[in-house]
Amino acid sequence: MFRALLLSQDEDGNRSHSITELDEVDLPDRPVVVDVDYSTLNYKDGLAIVNGVPIVRDWPMIPGVDLAGTVASSDDPAWSPGDGVIVNGWDLGESYWGGMATKAALDGGWLTPLPDAYTTHQAMAVGTAGYTAMLCVLALEEHNIAPDSGPVVVTGAAGGVGSVAVAVLAKLGYEVVASSGRIESEGDYLRGLGAAELIHRDELSGPARPLGKARFAGGVDTVGSHTLANIVAQTQPHGCVAACGLAQGMDFPSSVAPFILRAVTLAGVNCVYEPAERRAQAWNRLARDLDTAKLDAMTTTIGLADVPAAAADILAGTIRGRVVIDVNR
Repeated sequence: MFRALLLSQDEDGNRSHSITELDEVDLPDRPVVVDVDYSTLNYKDGLAIVNGVPIVRDWPMIPGVDLAGTVASSDDPAWSPGDGVIVNGWDLGESYWGGMATKAALDGGWLTPLPDAYTTHQAMAVGTAGYTAMLCVLALEEHNIAPDSGPVVVTGAAGGVGSVAVAVLAKLGYEVVASSGRIESEGDYLRGLGAAELIHRDELSGPARPLGKARFAGGVDTVGSHTLANIVAQTQPHGCVAACGLAQGMDFPSSVAPFILRAVTLAGVNCVYEPAERRAQAWNRLARDLDTAKLDAMTTTIGLADVPAAAADILAGTIRGRVVIDVNR
């Protein structure tokens, strides 16, 4: 038997969630079974647990886009019992049973080796949010945005992706401008992560002009919509903005002016289907460039029973940093 947070939907479309004991024979027929230590709570998980549709594509569903644990059994020659592993994305918690359970059955290609620098708890403190933040940093670097290029803005800075992005960029020597709707309550937290300047999200959330004053060398945007349009319009010539979120909306109400007149690059970041080599690159950089003391400072650990309430909080924008789920608690 194993324990899981199970999302269900009846024939009338009524949705529910419960902590459930399932038999291992209920696991999907996949070659690698993992004993899960920890999962995480991400914005997409919040949507799945609170709203279900359109995130959940098959019912019943175990949510959780992340997990870390140890291989229990494997028919894949690439993995052996006892291997420490992490999984991020691959439609876990959407199309396939995810990480909010004490066991998971997975395809071998979905697994990434647990970095030597991390425990399974620390790996989930990083999670998809931190891994996505690192992909954004890599995108900036690959477009020649260096610490001496100028300020880099991070939106949703007190959230999971934003917190890791602020901490990593600051450690690398960038001048980080942290944008948040919670400046008064989270200002000290963001400064502690390394933010050099704080701005309220209202400065960027209204309708954007085609071009604004060139202000940022680059950006990491978790918000989308008008916020992303404003950042792009205020990016310096040959700057780059890495876009990875859509909390404000999926639209992009902007013009081509920044791309043509300033040669700005908008780099989309999709963490779900990245190949193994890119994942390993991101995780190796996190192990090097993310201060574990700052990681600990941004992390809260909860049990499975606490997840539904925390899911509502993350959608309300009141979660700070990272939330790790101890699935055995």
